[in-house]
Amino acid sequence: MKNLGVVITDGVGFRNFILSDFISEAKNNFDTVVLYSCIPANAFQKYHLNCKIVELDQINEKFITWFFRKAKEVAHLQLHKKNNFGIQDNFNTNKTRAKNPRGYATRFIYSLTTWLHSESWILRFNKLQQLTFQNNPIGEIFSKQLKEDQIDILFFTHQRPPFIAPLIYQAEKLKIKTVSFIFSWDNLASKGRMAGNFDHYLVWSDLMQSDLLHFYQSVKPHQIDVVGTPQFEPYVLDRYKTNKDDFYKRYNLDAALPVILFTCNDSSSKNDPFYLELLADYIASNKIQANLIVRTSPADVPSRFLYLQEKYPFIKWNFPDWILTRENHAEPWTQRVPEFDDVVHLKSVLQFSDVIINVLSTIILDGFLFDKPSICPVFGNQQKGFDDALKFLDYAHLQQVEDSNAVTIVKKQADYLIAIEAVLKNPLAKINEQKKFVALEIGKPLQGTSKRIASILSQLND
Repeated sequence: MKNLGVVITDGVGFRNFILSDFISEAKNNFDTVVLYSCIPANAFQKYHLNCKIVELDQINEKFITWFFRKAKEVAHLQLHKKNNFGIQDNFNTNKTRAKNPRGYATRFIYSLTTWLHSESWILRFNKLQQLTFQNNPIGEIFSKQLKEDQIDILFFTHQRPPFIAPLIYQAEKLKIKTVSFIFSWDNLASKGRMAGNFDHYLVWSDLMQSDLLHFYQSVKPHQIDVVGTPQFEPYVLDRYKTNKDDFYKRYNLDAALPVILFTCNDSSSKNDPFYLELLADYIASNKIQANLIVRTSPADVPSRFLYLQEKYPFIKWNFPDWILTRENHAEPWTQRVPEFDDVVHLKSVLQFSDVIINVLSTIILDGFLFDKPSICPVFGNQQKGFDDALKFLDYAHLQQVEDSNAVTIVKKQADYLIAIEAVLKNPLAKINEQKKFVALEIGKPLQGTSKRIASILSQLND
Protein backbone atom coordinates (compact mmCIF):
# COMPACT_ATOMS: atom_id res chain seq x y z
CA MET A 1 0.00 0.00 0.00
CA LYS A 2 1.17 3.51 -0.86
CA ASN A 3 -0.76 6.33 0.79
CA LEU A 4 -0.31 10.02 -0.03
CA GLY A 5 -1.38 12.91 2.17
CA VAL A 6 -1.83 16.27 0.44
CA VAL A 7 -1.93 19.47 2.51
CA ILE A 8 -4.02 22.24 0.93
CA THR A 9 -3.33 25.48 2.79
CA ASP A 10 -5.30 28.10 0.86
CA GLY A 11 -7.25 29.02 -2.26
CA VAL A 12 -4.20 29.26 -4.49
CA GLY A 13 -3.13 25.76 -3.48
CA PHE A 14 -6.71 24.68 -4.20
CA ARG A 15 -6.47 26.16 -7.70
CA ASN A 16 -3.04 24.65 -8.37
CA PHE A 17 -3.69 21.13 -7.11
CA ILE A 18 -7.47 20.63 -7.20
CA LEU A 19 -8.40 22.44 -10.42
CA SER A 20 -5.44 20.93 -12.29
CA ASP A 21 -5.10 17.18 -13.04
CA PHE A 22 -3.08 16.52 -9.89
CA ILE A 23 -5.61 14.55 -7.83
CA SER A 24 -6.50 12.15 -10.66
CA GLU A 25 -2.81 11.62 -11.41
CA ALA A 26 -2.02 11.10 -7.72
CA LYS A 27 -4.75 8.46 -7.50
CA ASN A 28 -3.13 6.69 -10.46
CA ASN A 29 0.14 6.50 -8.53
CA PHE A 30 -1.04 5.83 -4.97
CA ASP A 31 -3.48 3.39 -3.43
CA THR A 32 -5.02 6.13 -1.31
CA VAL A 33 -4.96 9.93 -1.46
CA VAL A 34 -6.04 11.88 1.62
CA LEU A 35 -6.53 15.66 1.55
CA TYR A 36 -5.67 17.59 4.71
CA SER A 37 -7.38 20.92 4.22
CA CYS A 38 -6.96 24.26 5.96
CA ILE A 39 -10.12 25.41 4.17
CA PRO A 40 -13.60 23.95 4.82
CA ALA A 41 -14.15 20.45 3.42
CA ASN A 42 -17.37 21.48 1.68
CA ALA A 43 -15.32 23.57 -0.77
CA PHE A 44 -14.27 20.30 -2.46
CA GLN A 45 -17.69 18.66 -2.78
CA LYS A 46 -18.65 19.79 -6.28
CA TYR A 47 -15.45 18.35 -7.78
CA HIS A 48 -16.24 14.72 -6.86
CA LEU A 49 -12.61 13.90 -6.07
CA ASN A 50 -13.42 10.57 -4.41
CA CYS A 51 -10.78 11.23 -1.78
CA LYS A 52 -10.97 11.33 1.97
CA ILE A 53 -10.95 14.98 3.05
CA VAL A 54 -9.84 15.90 6.56
CA GLU A 55 -10.61 19.45 7.61
CA LEU A 56 -7.80 20.63 9.88
CA ASP A 57 -8.55 22.63 12.99
CA GLN A 58 -7.39 26.23 13.12
CA ILE A 59 -4.19 26.66 15.09
CA ASN A 60 -3.56 29.47 17.57
CA GLU A 61 0.18 30.04 17.68
CA LYS A 62 1.54 30.29 21.22
CA PHE A 63 3.99 33.06 22.10
CA ILE A 64 6.92 30.67 22.58
CA THR A 65 6.29 29.11 19.16
CA TRP A 66 6.02 32.54 17.58
CA PHE A 67 9.28 33.61 19.27
CA PHE A 68 11.40 30.81 17.82
CA ARG A 69 9.68 31.06 14.43
CA LYS A 70 10.42 34.78 14.35
CA ALA A 71 14.03 34.16 15.42
CA LYS A 72 14.42 31.62 12.62
CA GLU A 73 12.97 33.99 10.03
CA VAL A 74 14.94 37.07 11.09
CA ALA A 75 18.17 35.04 11.29
CA HIS A 76 17.50 33.86 7.73
CA LEU A 77 17.07 37.47 6.61
CA GLN A 78 20.22 38.52 8.51
CA LEU A 79 22.22 35.78 6.81
CA HIS A 80 21.12 36.64 3.27
CA LYS A 81 20.48 40.39 3.29
CA LYS A 82 23.85 41.36 1.84
CA ASN A 83 23.52 42.30 -1.85
CA ASN A 84 19.85 41.23 -1.85
CA PHE A 85 17.48 44.19 -1.86
CA GLY A 86 14.33 42.08 -1.56
CA ILE A 87 15.54 40.46 1.64
CA GLN A 88 16.85 43.79 2.95
CA ASP A 89 13.43 45.31 2.32
CA ASN A 90 11.70 42.42 4.08
CA PHE A 91 14.20 42.66 6.95
CA ASN A 92 13.51 46.37 7.47
CA THR A 93 9.74 46.03 7.02
CA ASN A 94 9.54 43.48 9.85
CA LYS A 95 11.09 45.85 12.39
CA THR A 96 8.67 47.31 14.90
CA ARG A 97 8.43 49.96 17.60
CA ALA A 98 5.36 48.40 19.19
CA LYS A 99 5.30 48.55 22.99
CA ASN A 100 3.79 45.14 23.63
CA PRO A 101 5.31 41.71 24.36
CA ARG A 102 5.80 40.83 20.70
CA GLY A 103 7.20 44.26 19.93
CA TYR A 104 9.81 44.00 22.69
CA ALA A 105 10.55 40.39 21.70
CA THR A 106 11.00 41.34 18.04
CA ARG A 107 13.58 43.99 18.94
CA PHE A 108 15.38 41.46 21.12
CA ILE A 109 15.36 38.95 18.24
CA TYR A 110 16.86 41.53 15.88
CA SER A 111 19.67 42.16 18.39
CA LEU A 112 20.20 38.44 19.05
CA THR A 113 20.36 37.48 15.39
CA THR A 114 22.90 40.19 14.65
CA TRP A 115 25.33 37.61 16.04
CA LEU A 116 23.46 34.32 15.78
CA HIS A 117 22.41 33.96 12.15
CA SER A 118 24.46 31.17 10.65
CA GLU A 119 22.71 28.27 8.94
CA SER A 120 23.41 26.11 11.99
CA TRP A 121 21.74 28.69 14.25
CA ILE A 122 18.75 28.90 11.92
CA LEU A 123 18.39 25.12 12.18
CA ARG A 124 18.63 25.38 15.99
CA PHE A 125 15.85 27.97 16.07
CA ASN A 126 13.76 25.71 13.84
CA LYS A 127 14.37 22.78 16.19
CA LEU A 128 13.35 24.88 19.19
CA GLN A 129 10.21 25.98 17.35
CA GLN A 130 9.32 22.37 16.63
CA LEU A 131 9.89 21.35 20.24
CA THR A 132 7.20 23.82 21.33
CA PHE A 133 4.67 21.49 19.69
CA GLN A 134 5.39 18.73 22.21
CA ASN A 135 2.24 17.90 24.17
CA ASN A 136 0.23 20.26 21.97
CA PRO A 137 -3.40 18.98 21.87
CA ILE A 138 -3.84 19.83 18.18
CA GLY A 139 -0.53 18.16 17.42
CA GLU A 140 -1.82 14.99 19.06
CA ILE A 141 -4.91 15.15 16.86
CA PHE A 142 -2.70 15.50 13.78
CA SER A 143 -0.57 12.55 14.89
CA LYS A 144 -3.59 10.33 15.45
CA GLN A 145 -4.98 11.27 12.02
CA LEU A 146 -1.73 10.54 10.19
CA LYS A 147 -1.49 7.15 11.91
CA GLU A 148 -5.12 6.33 11.12
CA ASP A 149 -4.61 7.18 7.44
CA GLN A 150 -1.29 5.27 7.33
CA ILE A 151 0.34 8.07 5.34
CA ASP A 152 3.65 7.26 3.64
CA ILE A 153 4.35 10.66 2.07
CA LEU A 154 2.97 14.00 3.25
CA PHE A 155 2.96 16.54 0.41
CA PHE A 156 2.69 20.23 1.27
CA THR A 157 1.41 22.45 -1.54
CA HIS A 158 2.91 25.55 0.10
CA GLN A 159 6.10 25.74 2.14
CA ARG A 160 5.57 28.99 4.10
CA PRO A 161 2.35 29.17 6.18
CA PRO A 162 3.30 28.95 9.87
CA PHE A 163 0.19 26.90 10.66
CA ILE A 164 1.63 23.86 8.83
CA ALA A 165 4.57 23.62 11.25
CA PRO A 166 2.79 21.31 13.77
CA LEU A 167 1.94 18.95 10.92
CA ILE A 168 5.58 18.89 9.81
CA TYR A 169 6.60 18.11 13.39
CA GLN A 170 4.19 15.19 13.73
CA ALA A 171 5.29 13.78 10.37
CA GLU A 172 8.91 13.95 11.53
CA LYS A 173 8.05 12.10 14.75
CA LEU A 174 6.23 9.38 12.79
CA LYS A 175 9.07 9.06 10.24
CA ILE A 176 6.73 10.09 7.42
CA LYS A 177 8.58 11.50 4.43
CA THR A 178 7.71 15.17 3.84
CA VAL A 179 7.77 16.89 0.46
CA SER A 180 7.02 20.53 -0.31
CA PHE A 181 6.23 22.35 -3.52
CA ILE A 182 7.80 25.81 -3.68
CA PHE A 183 4.76 27.99 -4.03
CA SER A 184 5.77 31.03 -6.09
CA TRP A 185 8.57 32.58 -8.10
CA ASP A 186 9.46 35.11 -5.38
CA ASN A 187 9.30 32.83 -2.33
CA LEU A 188 12.99 32.01 -2.06
CA ALA A 189 14.86 35.15 -3.11
CA SER A 190 12.92 37.72 -1.07
CA LYS A 191 10.85 36.02 1.65
CA GLY A 192 11.63 34.75 5.14
CA ARG A 193 12.26 31.17 6.16
CA MET A 194 10.01 28.23 5.34
CA ALA A 195 7.64 26.88 7.99
CA GLY A 196 9.98 23.95 8.59
CA ASN A 197 12.43 21.57 6.98
CA PHE A 198 11.28 18.98 4.45
CA ASP A 199 12.83 15.78 3.18
CA HIS A 200 12.31 16.73 -0.46
CA TYR A 201 11.46 19.81 -2.53
CA LEU A 202 9.69 20.29 -5.85
CA VAL A 203 10.63 23.45 -7.74
CA TRP A 204 9.57 25.22 -10.92
CA SER A 205 12.92 25.41 -12.71
CA ASP A 206 16.69 25.10 -12.60
CA LEU A 207 16.75 28.77 -11.55
CA MET A 208 14.55 28.03 -8.55
CA GLN A 209 16.68 25.00 -7.69
CA SER A 210 19.75 27.24 -7.69
CA ASP A 211 17.97 29.70 -5.38
CA LEU A 212 16.92 26.92 -3.02
CA LEU A 213 20.48 25.63 -2.72
CA HIS A 214 21.76 29.16 -2.14
CA PHE A 215 19.26 30.25 0.51
CA TYR A 216 18.93 26.86 2.26
CA GLN A 217 22.48 25.65 2.71
CA SER A 218 21.49 22.43 4.48
CA VAL A 219 19.49 21.26 1.44
CA LYS A 220 21.37 19.01 -1.00
CA PRO A 221 20.81 18.67 -4.77
CA HIS A 222 19.50 15.10 -4.45
CA GLN A 223 16.62 16.45 -2.35
CA ILE A 224 15.27 18.59 -5.21
CA ASP A 225 13.31 17.80 -8.38
CA VAL A 226 12.44 20.30 -11.11
CA VAL A 227 8.78 19.74 -12.04
CA GLY A 228 7.41 23.00 -13.49
CA THR A 229 4.25 24.29 -11.81
CA PRO A 230 0.57 23.27 -11.93
CA GLN A 231 -0.33 26.95 -11.56
CA PHE A 232 -0.51 27.24 -15.35
CA GLU A 233 -1.58 23.69 -16.26
CA PRO A 234 -5.29 24.57 -16.69
CA TYR A 235 -4.32 26.63 -19.73
CA VAL A 236 -3.63 23.41 -21.65
CA LEU A 237 -6.56 21.37 -20.31
CA ASP A 238 -9.58 20.93 -22.60
CA ARG A 239 -12.14 21.39 -19.83
CA TYR A 240 -11.17 25.06 -19.54
CA LYS A 241 -11.53 25.67 -23.25
CA THR A 242 -13.30 28.78 -24.51
CA ASN A 243 -13.64 30.59 -27.83
CA LYS A 244 -13.18 34.10 -29.10
CA ASP A 245 -16.81 34.67 -30.08
CA ASP A 246 -18.01 33.88 -26.56
CA PHE A 247 -15.30 36.12 -25.14
CA TYR A 248 -16.38 39.11 -27.24
CA LYS A 249 -20.05 38.51 -26.40
CA ARG A 250 -19.40 38.15 -22.68
CA TYR A 251 -17.70 41.55 -22.47
CA ASN A 252 -19.63 43.24 -25.31
CA LEU A 253 -16.40 44.21 -27.08
CA ASP A 254 -15.84 46.01 -30.36
CA ALA A 255 -14.35 43.33 -32.61
CA ALA A 256 -12.68 46.00 -34.76
CA LEU A 257 -10.48 47.17 -31.88
CA PRO A 258 -7.63 45.51 -29.97
CA VAL A 259 -8.17 44.44 -26.37
CA ILE A 260 -6.04 45.77 -23.52
CA LEU A 261 -6.14 43.72 -20.32
CA PHE A 262 -5.22 45.58 -17.14
CA THR A 263 -4.65 43.23 -14.21
CA CYS A 264 -4.51 44.43 -10.62
CA ASN A 265 -2.50 43.31 -7.61
CA ASP A 266 -3.89 43.36 -4.07
CA SER A 267 -4.48 46.57 -2.15
CA SER A 268 -0.78 46.83 -1.23
CA SER A 269 -0.21 47.88 -4.86
CA LYS A 270 -1.31 51.47 -4.28
CA ASN A 271 -0.62 52.69 -7.82
CA ASP A 272 -3.01 50.35 -9.64
CA PRO A 273 -5.92 52.86 -9.74
CA PHE A 274 -3.51 55.61 -10.87
CA TYR A 275 -2.13 53.61 -13.80
CA LEU A 276 -5.61 52.42 -14.73
CA GLU A 277 -7.06 55.93 -14.70
CA LEU A 278 -4.30 57.19 -17.00
CA LEU A 279 -5.00 54.33 -19.39
CA ALA A 280 -8.74 54.98 -19.33
CA ASP A 281 -8.08 58.68 -20.02
CA TYR A 282 -6.04 57.76 -23.10
CA ILE A 283 -8.97 55.74 -24.41
CA ALA A 284 -11.62 58.31 -23.45
CA SER A 285 -9.69 61.05 -25.28
CA ASN A 286 -9.13 58.81 -28.34
CA LYS A 287 -5.36 58.83 -27.92
CA ILE A 288 -5.72 55.05 -27.95
CA GLN A 289 -8.50 53.17 -29.67
CA ALA A 290 -8.98 49.89 -27.85
CA ASN A 291 -11.28 47.82 -25.68
CA LEU A 292 -10.29 47.79 -22.01
CA ILE A 293 -10.87 44.88 -19.62
CA VAL A 294 -9.83 45.09 -15.97
CA ARG A 295 -9.30 41.99 -13.84
CA THR A 296 -9.01 42.76 -10.15
CA SER A 297 -7.06 40.66 -7.67
CA PRO A 298 -8.77 37.73 -5.90
CA ALA A 299 -7.11 39.01 -2.72
CA ASP A 300 -8.58 42.48 -3.05
CA VAL A 301 -11.90 44.14 -2.34
CA PRO A 302 -12.66 45.91 -5.64
CA SER A 303 -14.34 48.87 -3.93
CA ARG A 304 -11.17 50.93 -4.42
CA PHE A 305 -11.98 50.96 -8.14
CA LEU A 306 -15.62 52.00 -7.72
CA TYR A 307 -14.98 55.61 -8.75
CA LEU A 308 -13.38 54.37 -11.98
CA GLN A 309 -16.40 52.19 -12.72
CA GLU A 310 -18.57 55.28 -12.49
CA LYS A 311 -16.19 57.62 -14.34
CA TYR A 312 -15.42 55.28 -17.26
CA PRO A 313 -18.49 53.16 -18.07
CA PHE A 314 -16.74 51.73 -21.15
CA ILE A 315 -14.37 49.68 -18.98
CA LYS A 316 -15.29 46.00 -18.85
CA TRP A 317 -14.70 44.38 -15.47
CA ASN A 318 -13.63 40.84 -14.66
CA PHE A 319 -14.03 40.38 -10.91
CA PRO A 320 -12.48 37.04 -9.86
CA ASP A 321 -15.05 34.48 -8.80
CA TRP A 322 -13.38 33.40 -5.57
CA ILE A 323 -15.75 32.35 -2.79
CA LEU A 324 -15.05 33.13 0.87
CA THR A 325 -15.47 29.72 2.49
CA ARG A 326 -15.03 30.73 6.13
CA GLU A 327 -15.75 33.91 8.09
CA ASN A 328 -13.76 35.24 11.05
CA HIS A 329 -10.48 33.58 10.11
CA ALA A 330 -7.14 35.04 11.20
CA GLU A 331 -6.02 35.08 7.55
CA PRO A 332 -9.24 35.55 5.54
CA TRP A 333 -7.43 35.66 2.18
CA THR A 334 -6.41 32.02 2.62
CA GLN A 335 -10.08 31.04 2.84
CA ARG A 336 -11.02 32.35 -0.62
CA VAL A 337 -11.39 29.55 -3.17
CA PRO A 338 -11.72 29.94 -6.96
CA GLU A 339 -14.71 28.63 -8.85
CA PHE A 340 -14.17 26.46 -11.92
CA ASP A 341 -15.58 29.19 -14.18
CA ASP A 342 -13.08 31.72 -12.86
CA VAL A 343 -10.24 29.70 -14.38
CA VAL A 344 -12.16 29.61 -17.68
CA HIS A 345 -12.61 33.39 -17.60
CA LEU A 346 -8.99 34.01 -16.62
CA LYS A 347 -7.80 31.86 -19.50
CA SER A 348 -10.10 33.66 -21.94
CA VAL A 349 -8.97 37.19 -21.01
CA LEU A 350 -5.35 36.11 -21.36
CA GLN A 351 -5.84 34.20 -24.59
CA PHE A 352 -7.92 36.78 -26.45
CA SER A 353 -6.47 40.07 -25.22
CA ASP A 354 -3.75 41.77 -27.25
CA VAL A 355 -1.62 43.33 -24.53
CA ILE A 356 -1.46 42.96 -20.74
CA ILE A 357 -0.64 45.81 -18.37
CA ASN A 358 0.23 45.07 -14.73
CA VAL A 359 2.64 46.03 -11.98
CA LEU A 360 5.31 43.33 -11.97
CA SER A 361 3.19 40.32 -11.01
CA THR A 362 3.31 36.69 -12.14
CA ILE A 363 0.57 37.52 -14.64
CA ILE A 364 3.55 38.39 -16.84
CA LEU A 365 4.18 34.65 -17.14
CA ASP A 366 0.49 33.86 -17.67
CA GLY A 367 0.41 36.26 -20.60
CA PHE A 368 3.65 35.01 -22.10
CA LEU A 369 2.21 31.50 -22.22
CA PHE A 370 -0.29 32.90 -24.75
CA ASP A 371 2.41 34.95 -26.52
CA LYS A 372 0.95 38.20 -25.17
CA PRO A 373 3.23 41.20 -24.60
CA SER A 374 3.35 42.80 -21.17
CA ILE A 375 3.76 46.42 -20.10
CA CYS A 376 4.71 47.19 -16.49
CA PRO A 377 4.40 50.82 -15.33
CA VAL A 378 6.51 51.62 -12.27
CA PHE A 379 6.55 55.44 -12.29
CA GLY A 380 5.02 57.61 -9.60
CA ASN A 381 3.43 61.03 -9.35
CA GLN A 382 4.37 62.98 -6.24
CA GLN A 383 1.77 65.69 -6.88
CA LYS A 384 -0.99 63.06 -6.72
CA GLY A 385 0.61 61.23 -3.81
CA PHE A 386 1.82 58.14 -5.68
CA ASP A 387 5.34 56.89 -5.00
CA ASP A 388 7.11 55.10 -7.79
CA ALA A 389 7.56 51.33 -7.73
CA LEU A 390 11.13 51.44 -9.03
CA LYS A 391 12.55 49.86 -5.88
CA PHE A 392 10.82 46.57 -6.66
CA LEU A 393 13.01 46.18 -9.73
CA ASP A 394 15.86 45.54 -7.29
CA TYR A 395 14.14 42.38 -6.02
CA ALA A 396 16.09 39.39 -7.35
CA HIS A 397 13.16 37.77 -9.19
CA LEU A 398 12.22 41.10 -10.78
CA GLN A 399 15.81 41.81 -11.77
CA GLN A 400 15.41 38.68 -13.87
CA VAL A 401 12.34 40.27 -15.48
CA GLU A 402 14.16 43.49 -16.34
CA ASP A 403 17.34 41.75 -17.48
CA SER A 404 15.36 39.48 -19.80
CA ASN A 405 14.17 42.46 -21.89
CA ALA A 406 10.94 40.49 -22.33
CA VAL A 407 8.75 43.14 -20.68
CA THR A 408 8.23 46.82 -21.52
CA ILE A 409 8.94 48.53 -18.20
CA VAL A 410 7.75 52.15 -18.10
CA LYS A 411 9.71 54.30 -15.66
CA LYS A 412 8.36 57.74 -16.68
CA GLN A 413 4.75 58.81 -17.00
CA ALA A 414 5.53 60.56 -20.29
CA ASP A 415 6.54 57.18 -21.79
CA TYR A 416 3.36 55.31 -20.79
CA LEU A 417 1.25 56.25 -23.82
CA ILE A 418 4.21 55.80 -26.15
CA ALA A 419 4.83 52.29 -24.80
CA ILE A 420 1.19 51.25 -25.22
CA GLU A 421 1.08 52.56 -28.80
CA ALA A 422 4.33 50.78 -29.66
CA VAL A 423 3.22 47.43 -28.25
CA LEU A 424 -0.18 47.60 -29.96
CA LYS A 425 1.56 48.38 -33.24
CA ASN A 426 4.06 45.52 -32.95
CA PRO A 427 2.88 43.00 -30.31
CA LEU A 428 5.43 40.36 -31.33
CA ALA A 429 8.48 42.62 -30.98
CA LYS A 430 9.71 40.77 -27.86
CA ILE A 431 8.33 37.31 -28.62
CA ASN A 432 11.74 35.59 -28.59
CA GLU A 433 12.65 37.18 -25.26
CA GLN A 434 9.25 36.18 -23.86
CA LYS A 435 9.77 32.53 -24.77
CA LYS A 436 13.27 32.54 -23.26
CA PHE A 437 11.90 34.03 -20.04
CA VAL A 438 9.20 31.37 -19.79
CA ALA A 439 11.86 28.68 -20.26
CA LEU A 440 13.94 30.29 -17.50
CA GLU A 441 11.11 30.51 -14.97
CA ILE A 442 9.07 27.39 -15.83
CA GLY A 443 11.52 24.58 -16.37
CA LYS A 444 9.15 21.95 -17.77
CA PRO A 445 6.28 21.85 -20.32
CA LEU A 446 2.79 22.67 -19.05
CA GLN A 447 1.44 19.45 -20.54
CA GLY A 448 1.78 16.64 -18.05
CA THR A 449 2.76 18.78 -15.06
CA SER A 450 0.45 16.97 -12.63
CA LYS A 451 1.47 13.58 -13.97
CA ARG A 452 5.13 14.54 -13.52
CA ILE A 453 4.60 15.63 -9.90
CA ALA A 454 2.55 12.56 -8.98
CA SER A 455 5.11 10.25 -10.57
CA ILE A 456 7.99 11.82 -8.65
CA LEU A 457 6.06 11.60 -5.37
CA SER A 458 5.45 7.92 -6.08
CA GLN A 459 9.14 7.32 -6.81
CA LEU A 460 10.11 9.01 -3.55
CA ASN A 461 8.04 6.40 -1.75
CA ASP A 462 9.84 3.44 -3.39
